[in-house]
Amino acid sequence: MSSHIVTSYDQELQNLRRSIAEMGGIAEKMVADSGQALLRRDASLAQAVIAVDQRLDGLQREIEEKAILLIARRQPMAIDLRETISAIRVSGDLERIGDLAKNVAKRVVAISDQVQLQKIVVGVEHMNELVQGQLKDVLDAYATQDTVAALDVWARDGGIDALYTSLFRELLTYMMEDPRNITFCTHLLFCAKNVERIGDHTTNIAETIHYLATGETLTTDRPKNDRSSFATLDNQADA
Repeated sequence: MSSHIVTSYDQELQNLRRSIAEMGGIAEKMVADSGQALLRRDASLAQAVIAVDQRLDGLQREIEEKAILLIARRQPMAIDLRETISAIRVSGDLERIGDLAKNVAKRVVAISDQVQLQKIVVGVEHMNELVQGQLKDVLDAYATQDTVAALDVWARDGGIDALYTSLFRELLTYMMEDPRNITFCTHLLFCAKNVERIGDHTTNIAETIHYLATGETLTTDRPKNDRSSFATLDNQADA
């Protein structure tokens, strides 16, 4: 293979990396801004989050198209093939993270003029901050192919699940105590679930990093501490 072809191929891979980095930066800002919009009841900031999602969607499509063309033209093998496939996977997860942040922003717009239970809103924002940390760390791990850091993110997601279950129980309690809280608390439940799902996508990226660096799929069961589906039964048992 001539040096010209090798250089051109390396440039194509580098372009994929740059596009993933751009997607990551946009996704991080969307998650952070959606959390701040919820905390401050800032409908304008929420609208900005909703608007920027189109850019994230466009980048995801570009990355997928570039990666498919690269595979068709270059027929990469080993680490190069894994990097190309990983770019498709990671861009898909980042696009979904953007969608979930946008969903939170839409809820913010819906409840921006309602009386808020500030204590529980702060709980959702704390959960959002933890997820932001996971997203930042997993993107850094992807850039350096650091499997240790990636697996650390993977292991931490159980804490997000446990926090979501706690918020779920608390919101159910508020709704049962006063029916006037039902609408607001329902929106918050969806916000919390969207944040929890963002955490799941960071673990997807962590698993992709492990595959990229080792060529092996992570077979260990993902840590899950979401017991929200059992919350009502547990509450009945406690009564």
